[in-house]
Amino acid sequence: MQQQDEKSVREALQTLTQGIPFYAPAAPAQRDSTVPHAPVRTPNLSAKETRLAIANSLRYFPEQYHETLASEFATELAQYGHIYMYRFRPTHHVMKAYPISWYPAKCQQAAAIMLMIQNNLDNAIALFPHELITYGGNGAVLQNWAQYHLVMQYLSQMTDEQTLVMYSGHPLGLFPSHKEAPRVTITNGMVIPNYSSKEDYERMHALGVTMYGQMTAGSYCYIGPQGIVHGTTITLLGASRKYLNSSDLAGTVFVTSGLGGMSGAQAKAAVICGAIGVVAEVSEKELDKRHAQGWVLEKVTSLDDCVDRIRSAKKDKKAVSIAYAGNIVDLWERLAEESDLLVELGSDQTSCHNPFNGGYYPVQLSFAEANEMMHSDPAQFKKLVQESLCRQVAAINKLTARGMRFWDYGNSFMLEASRAGADIMNKDGEFKYPSYVEDIMGDIFSMGFGPFRWVCTSGDPKDLAKTDEIAANICATLKKEAEAHDAEHNTKPTSLAEVCPAGQYSDNELWIRNAHQHRLVVGSQARILYSDSTGRAQIAVAFNRAVQSGELTAPVVISRDHHDVSGTDSPWRETANVRDGSKFCADMAVQNFVGDAMRGATWVSLHNGGGCGWGEVINGGFGMVLDGSEEATRRASNMLFWDVNNGVSRRAWSGNSHADRTIRRAMEDNPMLRVTVPHTADSSVLDKAVQAASKK
Repeated sequence: MQQQDEKSVREALQTLTQGIPFYAPAAPAQRDSTVPHAPVRTPNLSAKETRLAIANSLRYFPEQYHETLASEFATELAQYGHIYMYRFRPTHHVMKAYPISWYPAKCQQAAAIMLMIQNNLDNAIALFPHELITYGGNGAVLQNWAQYHLVMQYLSQMTDEQTLVMYSGHPLGLFPSHKEAPRVTITNGMVIPNYSSKEDYERMHALGVTMYGQMTAGSYCYIGPQGIVHGTTITLLGASRKYLNSSDLAGTVFVTSGLGGMSGAQAKAAVICGAIGVVAEVSEKELDKRHAQGWVLEKVTSLDDCVDRIRSAKKDKKAVSIAYAGNIVDLWERLAEESDLLVELGSDQTSCHNPFNGGYYPVQLSFAEANEMMHSDPAQFKKLVQESLCRQVAAINKLTARGMRFWDYGNSFMLEASRAGADIMNKDGEFKYPSYVEDIMGDIFSMGFGPFRWVCTSGDPKDLAKTDEIAANICATLKKEAEAHDAEHNTKPTSLAEVCPAGQYSDNELWIRNAHQHRLVVGSQARILYSDSTGRAQIAVAFNRAVQSGELTAPVVISRDHHDVSGTDSPWRETANVRDGSKFCADMAVQNFVGDAMRGATWVSLHNGGGCGWGEVINGGFGMVLDGSEEATRRASNMLFWDVNNGVSRRAWSGNSHADRTIRRAMEDNPMLRVTVPHTADSSVLDKAVQAASKK
């Protein structure tokens, strides 16, 4: 039976070679009510722009289909605010990642990319799979199903001397290149800066000419909520060490919101840390999906039950995750009313980068009412969102005044709250609360540690277990080396909150050795592990050798979150702790994209937006196929060294002492690396110069 299943799937996957299926189906498809769908968009197109949007969509089809499709696409645009081309959504096989050998491709690199795209669109992975949206409310893989079919056809035809060029979801075409070049280059949302407002995005997206790729949605590297769970675990541990002076989170309550996409990692991370995680989620479908997947352990539907469960969990000091089916504002307000302080740590992971189109649900409306109003009366909806943000901040302020510690999770929560007029600013005109990167993760990034990832393309859990073992052994060795270095140079940390490489390797070894028992896999056989350039390169080379020897049965794809040391310029998140005035500059992310392409990445991507929103971020990523070849070993070592140390160098130049020490050591280890390091001016010299200038 299993063999027959494989045969039928292989036959179905052969249709990927055919391109857009002009022949079928005979009738337009309706939205499937069994899966969640993207909120209706409100691009407010003029009649001329509506005409252009339909004409743009018809470019993918021969003229004999235009009359039928024009009417259909006009209806989709009017009803949903975007042309998704539901008629052409593939139904001949289940959308998921299959073993790499099943894909009809001429080269393994192309087959690996096909696998990664299908994983991003898996119903178990994607937030709105039929709209090709993976996470973050509007983080898309592609803009429509015609593009999907063309991309898959091009990948099936590709040789290792061609490159597929992607313009915001649109496959421009296969171009001659060479074996060392990327197989795919991706840009998403690369608009002229003066036209990068949210209104510009809505209009251009409706026209079909740009796309919001978030981070790993548009770069085909999403691995489900696991993709952020290690970082969330490190953040919670770091917060406890810094704010509570303890690594023991037993009985500690962490309250936050969001179980949909990346935010779905929060509940799991709380349990891994030994804490009590309480997460509010307005979409019961998303909550139930995470509950069924084991990412959240318990569900409550009333505030009374939620408060009672928090009290009993605190008394038992037992790690548990509790999902409250309701609005986070109601939960914060109820907690603020309680006579005793029930929560020690708090944050927020609503998609506030997209607050008026499904990223934030105002407390005054039900989930269904909000989905209706956001497109029927967007002005009133915006007003209610901003009122809700003000109420949320007011409740959080009451709790922090009593001792709770709160941080922004880089989702533009504080930014949008400030725009709403909430009491979120201090006397100096700065935000009252820190960004988690600024206060907790920034120094970890500055040491070069970030979210390294891999996918076992065999789809075999045994391969994933082997990679875990390989990575754990490398972490253990690097921990011993770092401890010896600290002992030799007398650089051992003097406090629990102080970060250091040895401590990171120790946490990472513990993480990877316990990863399997935490049931992190959703979709492809993937893993996340924070590591620095040395660790990433050693792990990648070891994986490649294991593929070469047959220890691993198929190639491994390595990548990372764009939320990393070098991948993202984002002044309210990844570069929030860059304090030389350059946090609004995007040279680092752009240079990283170019440098990865030059050094052997299989595919590279560069995006406008991601995490903090359109126009607020420039970020990029890569994918690399480790196929067991000597070329793959060379490429991985060279590219990963650059991919991390680019950002460490920039952070060192900005004055970060952790980055300065890290890049100096990297130069000692690699004599080919020569980095410009800063000379720090004494404050008295600056004071004297400013005073003298002011008198002239």
